[in-house]
Amino acid sequence: MEDEKLHNAADSGLSVYGSDSADCLRPNPVQRRYLNRGLAQPGGKLPLFDEDGQHFHPGLIRACLAHGWAEPWFGNPLKPDWLICKLTEKGRRALGEAH
Repeated sequence: MEDEKLHNAADSGLSVYGSDSADCLRPNPVQRRYLNRGLAQPGGKLPLFDEDGQHFHPGLIRACLAHGWAEPWFGNPLKPDWLICKLTEKGRRALGEAH
């Protein structure tokens, strides 16, 4: 049961730690994997899909937005529900990549 809770939290990008934990100020491994993808992209564009072609969970993207590690880039008129984002300076610092 606990493993399932951790897996679901990781999939959504939600912190498995309490809000008092210093760990919630840094990206968890799933958030880090998502944010790292923006380091090599023009303008820091973050992907919509993972390496296996699966959509990143909207909760993961919203958690990164809430922390200020990502910001909306532009809306997609063909897919308005897709969150197209880019990496922020705060996100780069959280990854240890100050630019």
